[in-house]
Amino acid sequence: MSERFDVVVVGSGAGGGVVAGELAERGRNVLLLETGPHLTAADFERWESKASHDMWFPIRLALPAGDPGPGPLALISGRCVGGTTTINTKLALRASQREFDKWNAASGVQLSVEEMAPFYDRVCSYLGVRRRADWNWRQCVRTAAAGFEALGYELEPVDAYTDENCMQCGSCLQGCPTNAGKSTLNTYIHRNWVAGRLQLRPECWAERILTADGHATGVQYRDESGAPHTVEADVVVAACGALGTPQLLMRSEIDNPWVGRNLGFHPAQFVFGLFDEPQDAHMVAPISSHFLENAPDDRGGYIIEAVTVQDPIGFTVALCDENGPMWGEPLVEAAKKYRNWVGLLCLSNDDNNGRIEVDADGNETYWCDFQPHEIERQQAAMEFGRRVMEAAGASQILWSTFASTHVQGSCRMGADAGSGVVDIHGESHDVKRLYVGDSSVFPRTLSVNPSLTVMAMATRLADHLDANESGYLSGSRQLVA
Repeated sequence: MSERFDVVVVGSGAGGGVVAGELAERGRNVLLLETGPHLTAADFERWESKASHDMWFPIRLALPAGDPGPGPLALISGRCVGGTTTINTKLALRASQREFDKWNAASGVQLSVEEMAPFYDRVCSYLGVRRRADWNWRQCVRTAAAGFEALGYELEPVDAYTDENCMQCGSCLQGCPTNAGKSTLNTYIHRNWVAGRLQLRPECWAERILTADGHATGVQYRDESGAPHTVEADVVVAACGALGTPQLLMRSEIDNPWVGRNLGFHPAQFVFGLFDEPQDAHMVAPISSHFLENAPDDRGGYIIEAVTVQDPIGFTVALCDENGPMWGEPLVEAAKKYRNWVGLLCLSNDDNNGRIEVDADGNETYWCDFQPHEIERQQAAMEFGRRVMEAAGASQILWSTFASTHVQGSCRMGADAGSGVVDIHGESHDVKRLYVGDSSVFPRTLSVNPSLTVMAMATRLADHLDANESGYLSGSRQLVA
């Protein structure tokens, strides 16, 4: 037996959660599938290893395809209802026209700040985005700010989708225990799921998108017990993230040469400074402020986010000094001084040279291939962070290996099938009624945190689907109070 929906959305993060919530709120019959568990604030606690097990995908590694270059690169993303928005730092940054110009040059799509502004505005209003005016009340923030000021620069408070109940407890990466952090879980999804407008099925693994005569017709998935199910749909939206969506398309035999290519990472590296007095950087909003002046490629191609220190396991497993990854007595001594470290997160622009491969047995491999000019940006970002820590008075400076939480671009938009996987609305060039609604569609990696842009693009996609200009949606609206 098969069920039928107007829209089936696979993945509940910044893209899928918004598309599903927006369409359900307008009376469309929507099913939202999520491979991870449905956990809420009642389940969230600052137990690092448990949260990593319950809510994160196991760490995946992007292997270096060439030489030179950093690698392997740790890939970090959420595996729960709400996706990575449930465990991220809630920064709300808009893409500049410079970013959209990169998109346009890469694949021929034409988007602009003016066109996207209404969608950004709607997301910001829905989530209650605000300026974090309380950004500098902790010692660790003042310490970092003093380092920037000594060099003639200034840290600025961030805009974030957090409300006034945020007490900067620092547990964002384990899920917000007070619901002050506005993930898609506790906004777009719950508001419609609780009201009976949205069907949500967690712990369901989408095996493939079903197609017939060049059209998507539904999804085949397995539930928590492993039992197979088939659902039919007028439209399917793949929103499994830039790592998962191309794999779903490959399993579904969507034949486009750009699937899995053009993968960008926005690689991140911590720089840590040690200070004599306790800084307690683990007890503050993980990202309270930032320095964006060097974001353009011609000004360095990197941004700095402050202040942060990972929880103890994450802090120690990736810690490095001039001899490479730390171990033994030096690592023990660094860990003992955990409360005295202040961290800066250095994120550099990259040019989408990564890729994803899946073999006949379904085993995935991720590749990064940073070119010399990209490595120069990474080194410049780290050197800038080092200078700030030195200016702030750090007695020792350490750093982390590279990681990525901002993967983008693996099913990029393009003017046609020769330049991308989907069109400017996110619809597949190869299969009608199939859309991609996550960061996979970005033709180039953004220089700022991408979640707000993913949500704005998802809102734009929801508008397009609801307008039904293609005549795909056959059911009538079923509005529920």
